[in-house]
Amino acid sequence: MEEELKNNPITSSQNGVVVDDEDDDTPTLSSETLAALKEFLAEQNGPPVNAEPEEKEKEVALVTEDWRLSQFWYDRDTAETVAHEVLTLSQSSQSQSDFRVACIACPTLYAYLKNFNHDISVQLLEYDKRFEQYGSEFTFYDYNQPEELPLEMKHAYNIVVADPPYLSKECLEKVAQTISFLSRLGESYLLLLTGEVQRDRAAELMSLRPCGFRPRHSSKLGNEFRLFTNYDPGNRLGGWEQED
Repeated sequence: MEEELKNNPITSSQNGVVVDDEDDDTPTLSSETLAALKEFLAEQNGPPVNAEPEEKEKEVALVTEDWRLSQFWYDRDTAETVAHEVLTLSQSSQSQSDFRVACIACPTLYAYLKNFNHDISVQLLEYDKRFEQYGSEFTFYDYNQPEELPLEMKHAYNIVVADPPYLSKECLEKVAQTISFLSRLGESYLLLLTGEVQRDRAAELMSLRPCGFRPRHSSKLGNEFRLFTNYDPGNRLGGWEQED
């Protein structure tokens, strides 16, 4: 998620739209409503949205959220906090020259990382092909085929950050397969942003623990989201939450 609210995966594709075929009455739109619909669709397929003028030196430009793909972008504080954590981990590594980061379904994080450090090696795995604008740093990803990825990506990443598109058990299990595929054996940092409801599954599947920091989204979602890691962040990210 950054693509989430998702206890019920949509049916027709990874993020399809359910259509009721039993209704024989074709709705008729007024000219005003049709114009508004066309404007909405144009926004969905348009270029990145620019920041407000007074914030343009700080704000990161992103494409418009497409709720049909269950997309909900992080708010700025969340994106900056997680990006700074990834950069801190990369700078503390002894192998900075070949340090690589994979972002699974979290394009907001990708954009902030590149804004903070254009030279960092980041690969975005994403279903939405609008992000093909990132060129070779974009890889099409459908969680239903968790390991249908280029072979050169296998065990190639020091940090893997994942934001599964749904809050279902099936989705987390498949994303966990992708994380295992991408992670360097025995030396990778894992960060998972997902709902509190996934706490036990995250621990069971990947031995992850929740941090004190609470991710938030620009759209003010009602679900409680958490950040889980496979390493102790110390004083960063609010530290690991103490177990009862």
